[in-house]
Amino acid sequence: MSSRLPLLPLLSLSLAAFITIVTEALPAGLLVPMGRDLQVSVSAAGQSVSVYALGSFLAAIPLMSLLQAMPRRRLLLCTLAGFTLANGATALIDNYLLILLARVVAGIAAGLLWALLAGYAAAMVPQQKGKAIAIAMAGTPLALAIGVPLGTFVGNLIGWRMSFAALSGLSLLLMLLLRLTAPEQPGQSAQQRLPLRRVLMLPGVGRVLVLVLCFVLAHNILYTYIVPLLQPAGLGARADSALLLFGISSLFSIFITGVWVDRHLHLMMLISIVLFMASVLLLQLLPTQPAAIWLAVVMWGLAFGGVPTLFQTAMVDHAGKAVDVAQSMLVTLWNLAIAGGGMIGGMLLQSLGVSLFAPVCFLLLAVALWVIWLGRKCAGRASFNPQA
Repeated sequence: MSSRLPLLPLLSLSLAAFITIVTEALPAGLLVPMGRDLQVSVSAAGQSVSVYALGSFLAAIPLMSLLQAMPRRRLLLCTLAGFTLANGATALIDNYLLILLARVVAGIAAGLLWALLAGYAAAMVPQQKGKAIAIAMAGTPLALAIGVPLGTFVGNLIGWRMSFAALSGLSLLLMLLLRLTAPEQPGQSAQQRLPLRRVLMLPGVGRVLVLVLCFVLAHNILYTYIVPLLQPAGLGARADSALLLFGISSLFSIFITGVWVDRHLHLMMLISIVLFMASVLLLQLLPTQPAAIWLAVVMWGLAFGGVPTLFQTAMVDHAGKAVDVAQSMLVTLWNLAIAGGGMIGGMLLQSLGVSLFAPVCFLLLAVALWVIWLGRKCAGRASFNPQA
């Protein structure tokens, strides 16, 4: 297989990631007009985000296990068809409960897509799998920095249904593009498949999952409650600016990760965790200093942007032929950490306020750092370093 990067299909995968993230997060910026139009409360409209995450959480592992034999391009096209139908239904339906059902379908499609994305990208260019995954994952920070704010602006300007209709049309066009440009990849035969327990026991897979849990929990404790986190420095009203700065820093991190991931996977994971720990320390030591907070946000974005690529590259390296099932475990745990971050952050906020955020996050990152160090000591394929 050629070592040249097939840019068009990889960029198509990046657009698929973009559509997935915007579909997930868009209702958060349109809750008021959605609630008004559907004649429900804002909190009820907010459940459209919750049921999406629930669909993704519940579906990834069982569906990926069930559909291992299906050719990968065909399965990817099915996930995009799910987005096309779900977003189209959301744009057209007036019934609140049916819209929630459509959001569950979108969440199921997302769970499958995230399970497929890294392995599909890596298989296109196995000699540069990290770089391929970085390109495929670039749509995630782009969606957060540009897609969600743009969709929110359009939705508030000309109607929230138009934003979902545009997403439906975009996913339909992407299906055509992928069908024409992306290579087909076979599914797994019955003889090749491993049961879930065997996949979990593969060397290194469990460590990657622990890393995901610790890092994403810490990230979402801070990200979910960004407004109260900024308030001691008088920046509560500047949350949009902080999130934009975070998104720009994440984009830069994605670029750096794509350049170095194939040669320095272990080192880059180590740097990401240490950089996040330094950001958390700044938040703890100088919570009332605006300059320190802005610097912490930049460091946090640099630490987080490349992490999906790093963790998924590590999982591809360890899981081998079982990569799609292993990635479905990663997706499930990632969603669990998102929900857990919101719950833990809420409990911390109600007990002793934001002063507890940094110590808890620092402890989680210390565990991640220990796991990275443990992985460095392991030899051969069990190491996080593919060059070991």
